[in-house]
Amino acid sequence: MTGTVFLSAFTTKVAVYALARGYPGTELLVYIGAAMTCFPIFFAVIENDLRRVLAYSLINQVGFMVVGIGIGTALAINGAIAHAFNDVIFKGLLFMSMGAVLQMTGRINGSDLGGLYKTMPKTTILCIVGAASISAFPLFSGFVSKSMVMSAALENGYDWIWLMLLFASAGVFHHAGIKIPYFAFFAHDSGIRASDPPKNMLIAMFIAACLCIGIGVYPSALYSLLPYDTGYNPYDATHVLAQTQLLFFSALAFVWLNLKGLYPPELRSVVLDADWLYRRMFPTVIQKVGKVIYKMDNTIRRAFITRLDKRLDNLAQRHERLSGLLSRNYPVGSMVMWVAVILATYLFLSFLR
Repeated sequence: MTGTVFLSAFTTKVAVYALARGYPGTELLVYIGAAMTCFPIFFAVIENDLRRVLAYSLINQVGFMVVGIGIGTALAINGAIAHAFNDVIFKGLLFMSMGAVLQMTGRINGSDLGGLYKTMPKTTILCIVGAASISAFPLFSGFVSKSMVMSAALENGYDWIWLMLLFASAGVFHHAGIKIPYFAFFAHDSGIRASDPPKNMLIAMFIAACLCIGIGVYPSALYSLLPYDTGYNPYDATHVLAQTQLLFFSALAFVWLNLKGLYPPELRSVVLDADWLYRRMFPTVIQKVGKVIYKMDNTIRRAFITRLDKRLDNLAQRHERLSGLLSRNYPVGSMVMWVAVILATYLFLSFLR
């Protein structure tokens, strides 16, 4: 899990940095980013492996950054950069909390976990802080950066994109803000009684949680590091009210779906997305192509052997028809005798000279 934390924090953000430096204001990125925010939600809701749920949410959050870069205004670029910075912290916190669960229990599937809040209370609280941050709760870091991208989308006439981002915000609250802590630490009691992880892991998660809260409470410290001074105030009454309503109704929908038994349960299964290509399509294609090649090879071999047999038969028949003097078979001994006779004749004639 250590490698996962570093990769989630740095590799994806290097790509965001490259886009921000090289392609700000490229409108195509707006639509690519909007698609990135929405499509992982459907996979994350039915995914059982909680690490893969976080990986889907990573795609979702990078989509917000790509939209901001595509819009290209000062506010949008600030929002993309700020959200990239915040995502390093709260996504790292969530990955670390799931890493702690994996280390202490040996399990990471939602269907195998539950009830861990009883014996892992510190990890539970720290994970909830990360979940609140990625869900953009007011007073947490995700709120002060994600709202900048959404405001920039509205200001520049991307109304449909704003609606997609709104849907994506509700979706990420479902699968990362609620699903991760709920199925890992609450839900059904799995009977696992694991303790909190070692102190060094708790300290790392505690630092990340403090930064999530600190940036959310005092965003001007982060805004002072951004490339543009836009004078943006995230705690405008409209922003706070809209985001609070969104989170409230998303939570209400989650509770209602669970009570009605309509929310997808955590099943012991593997959800195929892009890995369908190498798990299903490539083996099937290779198998079918192999069968075709095998049949072609057999056909060509049979045709070649058949023609070769015919040629050999023709040669044998022609050889049998030849009855001349030179075509007869002579024993080796008689051939040696005739060579000796010819040599003796040659020597005799040479002496006569």
